Amino acid sequence: MLNEQLIMEMKERVFEANLALPESGLVKLTWGNVSEINREAGVIVIKPSGVPYCTMKASDMVVTDLAGELLEAGMKPSSDLATHVELYKAFEGVNAVVHTHSKNAVMWAQAGREIPAYGTTHADTFYGMVPCTRQLTAEEVASAYEVETGKVIIETFKKGGIDPIAVPGVLVYGHGPFTWGATPQKAVENSIVLDEIAEMACVTEVVNDAVPPIPQYLLDKHYFRKHGVNAYYGQY
Repeated sequence: MLNEQLIMEMKERVFEANLALPESGLVKLTWGNVSEINREAGVIVIKPSGVPYCTMKASDMVVTDLAGELLEAGMKPSSDLATHVELYKAFEGVNAVVHTHSKNAVMWAQAGREIPAYGTTHADTFYGMVPCTRQLTAEEVASAYEVETGKVIIETFKKGGIDPIAVPGVLVYGHGPFTWGATPQKAVENSIVLDEIAEMACVTEVVNDAVPPIPQYLLDKHYFRKHGVNAYYGQY
């Protein structure tokens, strides 16, 4: 039996996180979605498909089980639900997922390029380059597009030996960015950072097309002063 209070709280968090996408300039029209998972309760809450942000309500958020099957009557879930489900299955410690078509990140995804760590703004959130997946095959797109999108993200992290907690985002070739985090708010924050560093990297290469990534010692310093047991940035 569903815990109504827990579901209501999840719906409110997911609703607020979805509203933050257009407010942050990451989304136009209905091009984005946020979800949250509670593994103990066995539920995922996600934005409904194609609903304008200006008319959406917290009660419209869609509730599914961990396989993406509906648990409540109501609106259809985001068409990207199956991708979110695959990420939740593969990435323990990820409690929220965001997908957008934010302009700067999409430019890199369309170019099929990872985003190098050119500076400390990047290093504060992403411990190394932001990877870009390979292109999906015609068979993958035809068979189970959203599922295969999740699988190609997971494949990219496994092949690259990348920790999804240390690098909380990815570019899907020709498509756009997915980010994640411990909370919906944090996952949205990671999307904001990703789009900012995508723009910074693009202009950096215009200014100097031979610029190397920052050295490992500087990447380490900026990442670990915010993350891990020895972090000291902030008040806590």
